[in-house]
Amino acid sequence: MSPRKEKIRPVFEAQVEKLDAEGRGVARRDGKVVFIQGALPGETVTYEQIRNKPSYEIGIVKEILTASELRVEPACPNFGIGPGTCGGCVMQHLDARAQVDFKQTVLTDALWHIGKVTPESILPPIVGEFWGYRHRARLTVRNVAKKGGILVGFHEKSSSYVADMTECRILPQKVSDMLPAMRELVGSLTIAERLPQIEVAVDGDGHTALVLRILEPLTDEDTAKIEAFAQAQNVDIWLQPKGPDSAYPMHPQARDRLKLKLEAFDLAISFKPTDFTQVNHRVNREMVSRAIDLLDVKPEHHVADFFCGLGNFTLPLARCSEYVTGIEGSEALVERARAGAAANGLAQKTNFVARNLFTWSTQDWDALWEKMGGIDRVLIDPPREGAQALAQTLAATKKRPSRVVYVSCNPATLARDCAILKHEGGWHVRAAGVMNMFPHTAHVESIAVLEPGEDPDLA
Repeated sequence: MSPRKEKIRPVFEAQVEKLDAEGRGVARRDGKVVFIQGALPGETVTYEQIRNKPSYEIGIVKEILTASELRVEPACPNFGIGPGTCGGCVMQHLDARAQVDFKQTVLTDALWHIGKVTPESILPPIVGEFWGYRHRARLTVRNVAKKGGILVGFHEKSSSYVADMTECRILPQKVSDMLPAMRELVGSLTIAERLPQIEVAVDGDGHTALVLRILEPLTDEDTAKIEAFAQAQNVDIWLQPKGPDSAYPMHPQARDRLKLKLEAFDLAISFKPTDFTQVNHRVNREMVSRAIDLLDVKPEHHVADFFCGLGNFTLPLARCSEYVTGIEGSEALVERARAGAAANGLAQKTNFVARNLFTWSTQDWDALWEKMGGIDRVLIDPPREGAQALAQTLAATKKRPSRVVYVSCNPATLARDCAILKHEGGWHVRAAGVMNMFPHTAHVESIAVLEPGEDPDLA
């Protein structure tokens, strides 16, 4: 049988105009938009066409004919722009500060093009470390004989395959250095083929937990090898036989070792490695402080924190106000938030409620308003789906807080919800800005502050 011929793709030249929301260069050729992986604004490049649709093309940079002044040499050996390269980052070839400017543009473009909203002012960006910042990660495990055995890492770009990586510049140094040992450990286990994932969690003090997703029980030999690895690497090992709630530490003393610390508010919140916490500790601390500053919380205020999770915002708000109610969809997270409040001496100033916020209604708002004796401030921090039902309620009600701060991980749903508040409820978008929670990725974390108009009938 003759060897399979490699597919020859057409190559074209293009002038790059801007970046799209995924960090790809945008150009035009023959009346079509072209999205070019690895290209930067102002560059002249040749690109290999990998997809050709009636209204657009997708390509990969082949040669840079004229380079942007903002182009830099990627620091990570795993970084690349095409198939087969690590998908953990997409913009290491762009100057780190320019990445922040790009994200600010993504936010303002989304607010305008999706929501027809222009903030009255732009907040200065919150910027932390550009490397070693990712304190939470989900690493995939695969046995790939053609690449020498077990691989542990992020997925390749636009693929279910796992990148062949022995280091990672965005993970903390300790975790990056541990990757070869993780591969060796998994390869030595009897359940190597039944361990598809390792979740990493590192707290602000450097305590590190690894959650091994095990689809079969460990043998005594497996347990001994894992415990030896944990001792050598100074990490806590958790085992997860089923869903996230099934995770448990191999040694009970590790159960409450991980702490989310917010020193400005004298808080330490225990969390499990499978709990949702922000990946970037420094940016999270600055984000919490900024949100509370923007809310202008006073000691007499009653505050509602929607999508409160473990209490990342709730407990700092309780330090500054008279009373806070945190609302969250997960009963398990609500229980953990209550425990965090009690551990920090805030049980009397907080109340936590489990409620589906995607079906929130005016009746729910009225009941909460009455129970709290009025609501002065609102903090909203939803998942990527946003908070449409809550936005519609705040747009419709005459019982209005004086200020809302909305923290978002998706500019598109933030824009949609701000549009509802502004155009249906007369709210003013006073300010918005970005927080560089995920450097070298196209992920945009943002924050907006809104205040009500004189009358909800003003659209």
